[in-house]
Amino acid sequence: MHPQYPAHWEADVVLSDGGTAHVRPIRPDDADMLRSFYSRLSAESIYFRYFGPRPRLTDKDVVWFTNVDYDNRVALIATIGTEMVAVVRYDRVQPRDHAEVAFLVEDAHQGRGVAAVLMEHLRAAARERGIKTFIADVLPGNHRMMGLFRQAGYTAQSQFEDGVVRMTLDLSSTETALEVRLAREHRAEARSIARLLTPESVAVIGASREPGGIGQTVLRNLLAADFTGPVYPVHRHVRAVAGVRAYRSVSAIDGEVDLAVLAVPAEGVLELVEECAEKGVKGLVVVSSGFGETGPEGRARQEELVRIARAYGIRVVGPNCLGIANTDPAVRLNATLAATLPGRGRVGFFSQSGALGTALLQRVAQRGMGISTFVSAGNRADVSGNDLLQYWEEDPATDVILLYLESIGNPRKFTRLARRISRSKPIVVVKSRGVPGGHRAPVLALPDTALSSLFAQAGVIRVDDLVQLFDVGQLLAHQPLPAGPRVGVVGNSDALTLLAEEACADAGLQPGVPVNLGARAGAAEFAAALRSVLPQVDAAVAIYMPPIPGDCREVAEALLEVARESGKPVLATFQGALGMPVELRVTDGPGDDSPQRGSIPSYPAPEEAVRALAHVVRYAQWRRQPPGTVPSVEGIDTAAAREIVAAALAGKDAASEASGGGGAAGEGAVDRGAAGEGAVGRGAAGEGTVGRGAAVEEREIDATALLACYGIEVWPAYVAADAEEAVAAAERIGWPVVVKSADPEDARRAGTVRIGLTEPAGVRQAYADLAALLGPGTPLAVQRMAPQPSVPTVVGVTQDRYFGGVVTFGLGEVTARLLGDQAYRLAPLTAEDAAGLVRSVRAAPLLFGEYGYQAVAVEALEDLLVRVGLLADALPEVARMDLDQVLVGASGVAVLGARAVLRPVTALRPDVGPRRLS
Repeated sequence: MHPQYPAHWEADVVLSDGGTAHVRPIRPDDADMLRSFYSRLSAESIYFRYFGPRPRLTDKDVVWFTNVDYDNRVALIATIGTEMVAVVRYDRVQPRDHAEVAFLVEDAHQGRGVAAVLMEHLRAAARERGIKTFIADVLPGNHRMMGLFRQAGYTAQSQFEDGVVRMTLDLSSTETALEVRLAREHRAEARSIARLLTPESVAVIGASREPGGIGQTVLRNLLAADFTGPVYPVHRHVRAVAGVRAYRSVSAIDGEVDLAVLAVPAEGVLELVEECAEKGVKGLVVVSSGFGETGPEGRARQEELVRIARAYGIRVVGPNCLGIANTDPAVRLNATLAATLPGRGRVGFFSQSGALGTALLQRVAQRGMGISTFVSAGNRADVSGNDLLQYWEEDPATDVILLYLESIGNPRKFTRLARRISRSKPIVVVKSRGVPGGHRAPVLALPDTALSSLFAQAGVIRVDDLVQLFDVGQLLAHQPLPAGPRVGVVGNSDALTLLAEEACADAGLQPGVPVNLGARAGAAEFAAALRSVLPQVDAAVAIYMPPIPGDCREVAEALLEVARESGKPVLATFQGALGMPVELRVTDGPGDDSPQRGSIPSYPAPEEAVRALAHVVRYAQWRRQPPGTVPSVEGIDTAAAREIVAAALAGKDAASEASGGGGAAGEGAVDRGAAGEGAVGRGAAGEGTVGRGAAVEEREIDATALLACYGIEVWPAYVAADAEEAVAAAERIGWPVVVKSADPEDARRAGTVRIGLTEPAGVRQAYADLAALLGPGTPLAVQRMAPQPSVPTVVGVTQDRYFGGVVTFGLGEVTARLLGDQAYRLAPLTAEDAAGLVRSVRAAPLLFGEYGYQAVAVEALEDLLVRVGLLADALPEVARMDLDQVLVGASGVAVLGARAVLRPVTALRPDVGPRRLS
C-alpha cells in the first residue's frame, strides 16, 4: 500500500465481459506506464478527452497527472498485467464539495465496463473526502461517456454551453445507483464463470505418460467425455500423451487456449500462470496441492498465484481442487480427476472439498440425479460459491443449486445473493462447522445456530449432512413444490406407513390417515388410492415394498401417471431403492436415460423421504411469503445517533450526558483500550468515511440516548445509595415501582428484582432484602413498574465483521437463557423478517396466548425490532448492544435497560462500497 492513500482504494474487479483488472490510485512511479498508455490511444479518444489534438504528453503533463495529493486531486487507474488501460480523476473546485471528473480508456478496452467500475471507485473515494457533486464537461459527440453518466444511477443534470455538455452528478446514494451497481456486478461475475465452464479449447499442463498421474487423469477424462473442442497436452519432454500430440509449452500451441488445467508441482505454478497470461488464457483450474493448506509458505504462494492471475484478467479455480465439469452436449467438459461424472441434469453442484469431490460425484451418479455443471473450488483462492450463484441464477440449464461449503468468503454477499436467487431457484447447503487451513475465510463472531438462522432468512435450505443434501436435491429437481404441509401416505406395508405417519408428525408436517393397501396390492390399487388421496393433501409418499420382489414396472408407471396428473409432489420408498430408479423416471424418449421433471425420487426408508419433504415444505412456505421491504418508520434521526457515537469514541461523555437517566444502565462511558488509529466508518449513505482523530478501541455506554434517536424509549432507573433514597425516587416516579440490582448482569439471575411495590414500607423491605442477597456495595435502582401481565424478552445487536449488523431476539426467562433459545436476523429487517424473528424462538407461543399466558402486543415488539435493525445497519460502530429486559405487555413494550459497546470501524465490510473481488 502507498502510504498516502487508504488500502481499500485498491481492488481487483471483474469487468463486464468476465475478465479482471486491478484498480488503484496513480503514483509518481507510474510515469512510464502513463506514457505507454497514452501512446496507444486513438486520436478520437484523445480529442474527446482534451477537446482537441494532443499527440503526446509533455514531461510537465506527466508529473502533473501522476503526482496527486489523494484529497483535492485523486486519480485511479485500471491495470491489466503490466499495462495501464484506463484512468479516471477528479479535481476539487469551488464550492469545496464539488469536483471536476474526467475519464480516459484505451480503445482496445472500451466496451468492457472499465469506465463504469472506475466511476464506482472514484465516487466512493470522493465521498470519503467530503465531495458531494461531480461535474463533467463532455463533447456532444461523446455518446459513450454521456451514456455512462446517465446510466450510472446517480441524479444527473446536464446543460449545453459553448459547444460542451456540462453534466452535474449528485454522488449521494440512491436505490437506482445501488441497483445499477449490483446488476453490473451480477452480469460481470456470471460471465466470468461462463468463460470458465464453456471453453472452446483446453490445455492440460503437466499431462505426462505416467499411468495414474494427475495430469494424465484429467486429460483422459476430458477425452472420455468427448469434449467438443481441441485438447492440448503440455509437457516439456514428451511428444504425445494418451495418443494426443503434446506441446513443450503453452506458448507453443498453435491455436487459442481458453482454459488451462495446471497439474504440476506447486513450485512451478507461478511461472506457468504468467506464460498462460501471455498466451491469452481466460481461466485456470489448478488441481495442484502445496498451497494454503500446507502452511505460511504455501499460503504466500497461493496469494501470489491469485495476484498474478487477476492482474492479467484470469479467473482461477482452486488450487488443490478436483476440477470443473459441464454436461451440456454442446460442451461436454470433464476437466476433473473424477472418472465417474453424472449424466445431464438440472442441478448445479459446488463443492469446496477436492478430496470429497470424487465421492460426491459418484453418489450423484448412483442416484441417477444428473447435473448441469460442477465446480470444485478446493482452497477457494479466487472463484467462490458466490461467483457460481451469480452464474447459476442466469443459467437456463440449472433449476436447483447444491453447495458443500467449508467456509464463506463474503457472508453478507452470500446472503444477499441467496435471498434473491432462492425466489426462483432453491439453494441447498451443507456447511461444515470447521474451516480448513487453506481457505481465505473470515472468522465469524456468530455461533453456528446464528448461521442457520441467517440461512433461513435468505431462503437457503441448510441440511445436516451429504445424504440429506442429495435427498433434498433430487426432490427439488424432479418434483413440484408443495402448496402446504398436508401429506398423504399410501403403501402396502402397515409398519412402513405407520413409520411415515410418525415421521411426518415429528417433522412438523400434517399427515393424513395412512392408506394401507395390503401386501398384494398392484398397479390398479396404488393408482386408485393415490388418486383419492392427492386432492386432499399437498404431497404424497408412496411406499411399495412387495414381499416377493418381481416385475414392478406396472406399479411404477401407475405412480408416474397419477403424480403427473396431480401436479403435486410425490415421493416413494420403492423397493428400498435409492435415488432415481429407472422405473420411476420420465425421459425424453428412447435411448435417453437422464431423469426429467416428473420423475419420482425414491428413498431407502420412508423416514428419509419425509425428512427431505419437510425441508422442501418449509422452503416452499418461505417462497410464498412476499420478499418484503424495510419499512419506513417515523422518529429516526441517524445523524444525531452518529454524533453520539462519534462523541463517545472521541472520549467525550455526550452520550451519557444526553441520556438523562443513568441508574440501572450505568452512567458514563467506560474506555476499553488506548487511543487507536483513525477509524473508517460509514458515511451518511453507508460508505466508508475516514476519521482523522484518535479513537478508543472499545467504549461501553448507556444506550438510552442512542436508542432515542430511533424512537425507542428506555425507562429511566434511579440508583439509590440507601433505602430512603429509594423511597424518595419512588415518590418522584409514581407508584407502583420495582427495586432491582443496577448491575445489568444481575438481570440474568432469578430473584434480583422486587416488583409491585406500592408504598414506602415495601420499598424499604425490598431494598434490605436485595442488599442482603447481593452483598454490600451492590448498587440498587428504582424504576417504575411495567403493566402486568407481560412477557420478558431480550433484544440485542451483534456487529459481525463480515455479516454486518445482526439482530438477536429471545425470551428473558432464566430457562430460555439457559437453553440458548435465541434467534437471529441480518439487519436491516423487513416487516416479514421481524415477524419471523419473533416466531423463530421455541418459546414464542408464550407471546401468543398459549400455555395460560395472555397474548401480548407482538406488533409493538416487531416495530421495536425493525428500529433496532435500522440502528444496527446504519451504525457499524455499535459492536454490541443489549436491550435487557424488554417487557412485552398487552398494550406495548417497555425497555427497562440498554447498554452498548462501541468500537471504531477500521475496515469496510466486503459488501459495502464499489464492486471488488474479495
